[in-house]
Formats: sequence, C-alpha cells, structure tokens
Amino acid sequence: MVTATKTPPRRSTVKRAAPTLPRPAKAPAVAMPLASAPAPTALQARPVPPKVAKAKKQKLVREAFRMPAAEYAVLAALKARAAGLGQPLKKGGLLRAGIQALAVMSDVALKTALQGVPAAAAKD
Repeated sequence: MVTATKTPPRRSTVKRAAPTLPRPAKAPAVAMPLASAPAPTALQARPVPPKVAKAKKQKLVREAFRMPAAEYAVLAALKARAAGLGQPLKKGGLLRAGIQALAVMSDVALKTALQGVPAAAAKD
C-alpha cells in the first residue's frame, strides 16, 4: 500500500529591500548678496500685456440633407473656383458663405433667388 505524503506548504517569497547607500552630504547654501543684482531700469522693465478674454467657441450643429446631383456638381465647381481665387473651402464653408450672402439680400432679391430653387422631391 502506497501512502500519500503531504507536500510542505509553500512559503511566500517576500522581496527584501535593497540596501541603502549613504547619501553624500549636501553643500551648504551660499547666500547671494542683494547688492550684486542690478536694479531694473526703465528700459529693462517690461510692461505686462493685458489679458484678452477668449471668445467662447460656437456650438456646431450637424445636419444632413439631400440635394439633386446637378446642384451638387455646382458645389464642386464653386469649390474649384474658390480654390483658384486662393480661398480653398470645404462644402460646409461654401454653404455657410451662401447663407451669409442670402442674409444680406433685400427681401425682393431673396424672393427672386428662392423662386429659382426647384422644390425637392419627397423620398418614396
């Protein structure tokens, strides 16, 4: 008959702290005489610029809409035209510029511009 022998319980290994070496002594602090520093002159004194309050960023609204392919092609042509003038824009910038242009129009001019826009077809 074989008897089972118990294995001794494992001892937890605790890391010993590394031996510390003596630290070198610090050099005594030397006080600087106050008379050795040159007194600031009017030319050396710099005026402190006033702090300018930062304007808060406007919250952007994300919007999705559909437009006819022909009008989308006009957007691409206007983007190329703006880039040729040295003002490259994305579609959003171009649309925002159009909104600003519409906002300064008179009522008669705005009505004329809006009459030239065909009504969008409803999605089936």
